[in-house]
Amino acid sequence: FKEEIIQYRRGLNDTRNEQHLHSTFLASTRMKLMAFFVALSSVVMAGFIYQAMKQEYNLRNMKTRMAENTADFQRNEVAIDELKTNYQIMMKALMAVNSHTVELNEKKKDHETMAQQVTDHSVAKENAERDIQQLKKLILDRDTAICAFADITKVEAR
Repeated sequence: FKEEIIQYRRGLNDTRNEQHLHSTFLASTRMKLMAFFVALSSVVMAGFIYQAMKQEYNLRNMKTRMAENTADFQRNEVAIDELKTNYQIMMKALMAVNSHTVELNEKKKDHETMAQQVTDHSVAKENAERDIQQLKKLILDRDTAICAFADITKVEAR
């Protein structure tokens, strides 16, 4: 009977050893699982932190680009306003030049008509002088013809 008890105790001890081994195995498995989950959560947390930092960096870059674009836009607006004012000044100058050109064209036409009138008057003057010369010659010829028939001894004929 003692042997049975000893064996029983040994068996109990074996069972206790088995339970101890089993509980030790479970404890080590639990520890491994806990370590795994801690590592996994650390990796996930690191991923979240990386994504957050990347997003912050992208937002900062976008903010910087937006500020630069706004500055460029304002510079372009100022340049456009300057171009508009220059355009208006040029248009005023062009209108003045156009009106001056119209005046000069009118003066040119007046000078051309005056030149034509001078030419016409000079031609008319030459014709009138020619007619006068012809009339003088005709009068002289008539006077000569009358004198030929007239008596020179009389005072009236002279």
